[in-house]
Amino acid sequence: MSDSLDRKPSRSKFPLLIMLLVILLGAAVAWHFWGPSGTSGPAVAEEDAPPSGRRPAQSSRGGMPPGQGMASVVSTEKAQKTSLSIYLNALGTVVAYNTVEVHARVDGQLAKVLFTEGQEVKKGDLLAVIDPRPYQAALDQAEGTLLENQAQLRNAQLDLERYRQLYKEDSVAKQTLDTQQALVAQYQGTIKNNQAQVADAKLNLTFTEVRAPIDGRLGLRQVDVGNLVTSGDDTPLVVITQTKPIALTFSLPEDQLNTVRRQMATGKPLEVEAWDRGKNRVLATGTLITVDNQIDTTTGTVKFKARFDNADEALFPNQFVNVRLHALELNDVIVVPMAAIQRNDQGPYVFVLGEENKVLARQVTLGEIQGEQVEVRSGLSDGETVVTEGLDRLREGQMVRVAQAASSRRADPSRNEATLDGGAGE
Repeated sequence: MSDSLDRKPSRSKFPLLIMLLVILLGAAVAWHFWGPSGTSGPAVAEEDAPPSGRRPAQSSRGGMPPGQGMASVVSTEKAQKTSLSIYLNALGTVVAYNTVEVHARVDGQLAKVLFTEGQEVKKGDLLAVIDPRPYQAALDQAEGTLLENQAQLRNAQLDLERYRQLYKEDSVAKQTLDTQQALVAQYQGTIKNNQAQVADAKLNLTFTEVRAPIDGRLGLRQVDVGNLVTSGDDTPLVVITQTKPIALTFSLPEDQLNTVRRQMATGKPLEVEAWDRGKNRVLATGTLITVDNQIDTTTGTVKFKARFDNADEALFPNQFVNVRLHALELNDVIVVPMAAIQRNDQGPYVFVLGEENKVLARQVTLGEIQGEQVEVRSGLSDGETVVTEGLDRLREGQMVRVAQAASSRRADPSRNEATLDGGAGE
């Protein structure tokens, strides 16, 4: 009995020891991972700390910050002095160079229609005939009245000559001579009026022949033979549209107006291309002829008009097309990729690759932008190397490693085109 009582205390102490060991082991693990260093790695020694007393910052990959550890990998390109073609894109509408609604100029019955719908006509071609008989009769009547009054005038002129001779012989009174002179003047006025009536009748008779006022293509016939037409009809006989040449109207943002006017000031014509809806094919090439005289305040755009010969009739009135305007041609300008441009409080800048592969921040002044290329007006020289990729972690004076040699890649104007929102730089 006494032996069993002596062994009980030793059994109860064994689980307590195990629990104590587990607690100590857990505390050691927690200290290792969440201790004062705040990291799972070894703590920074006090003698290695920077003068400020703060721990050195670490990069996102656990390394040292730029400039203190491994060199950043970047891609570069050289600034080049070259030519830069500025192209602006827009949506445009093809419009007839001239559009004329052909109306009757006299009243009457439509006697003949001498054209075919869709026909190409020249100025002066006969299109239709209005019954001319009433107007021929009016002309004959006016000519008859003219002849009658001309005979009366000749008779009055003969009497005037007799009265003048008799007055010299003192055979008639002065009043008789004056009366005859007034009668001659009256007949002369009547003749003038008759001549005008004859001319008016001839003109009306001419108007019974409806002729094309311009060259162009005819539309659909609006009035059939036998219908009565008047000079005040709202419905035309036919509509003529001039498609050779043809015009194209489009709008550009007001910010791009100076770019276009800069080239127009040189006196050189600006080329305009009309592309199909998918921008897969050039339909026609023309020339910019005018700019509207004011900016549309509701849209902030300016209207432009271009002229196309359209000999092959590739463009059709009211057709929607994509417009590509060769707005400006710059020669001997410094050009760099847009990817090299960074911005800060002072404006745009670039990182220039210097000696020992150290980068230097350089403020620049930008000019025109074309696609992925931008004109640098000041701040860079021809041949200097700028960083185009890997810019997010660069700092002034940092040493870098170039992964890609500077290339001579330049923008292709047929692919890199300025959009409506990006035709001009700062």
